[in-house]
Amino acid sequence: MSAASYSRSGTDATQSRGVVFVHSCPNAVAPHLEWAMAKVLGADVPMKWAPQPVAPGQLRSHIIWAGKQGTGSRIASALLAFGQVRYEVTEDPSDGHEGERFAATPELGLFRATIGAHGDVMVHEERLRSLLVRLNATGESVTEDIRRLIGQPWDEDLEAFRVTHSDSNIRVLHNVS
Repeated sequence: MSAASYSRSGTDATQSRGVVFVHSCPNAVAPHLEWAMAKVLGADVPMKWAPQPVAPGQLRSHIIWAGKQGTGSRIASALLAFGQVRYEVTEDPSDGHEGERFAATPELGLFRATIGAHGDVMVHEERLRSLLVRLNATGESVTEDIRRLIGQPWDEDLEAFRVTHSDSNIRVLHNVS
């Protein structure tokens, strides 16, 4: 299968790129999800859907996208309207913009993390300070809070769905707006 490509002429310092993994999506929702992504990307998003073996009756797909900085968060927000969909959206770091990762499951909702240059989840200082204050005030364990800060519950839920993408073809999409 050839990759779909939508590109703008010229180069733009505010360009970014990333990947959208739709891990599980009800068949009836798939066209609506494509329309939502098309609205964000400003171009049709013809995704190649495959059955999701981990969740019978569900579909899976993934694409590589390119667009303005912040497109990853706009995609993640648009997909949030489909509460029964499991997905991950990444945006690579670009000039003046940190990398981001979004993950969503029906049970856990949306997770957002800043991603460092080596692919690690970065937890900002103020989030850690608030955990320390709570620990000092209550003496309670902060283990579960730390697990949530690094996205561990989302990783545990999505891992079985991720391995099924290894046989998929990737479609490349570029924001044209």
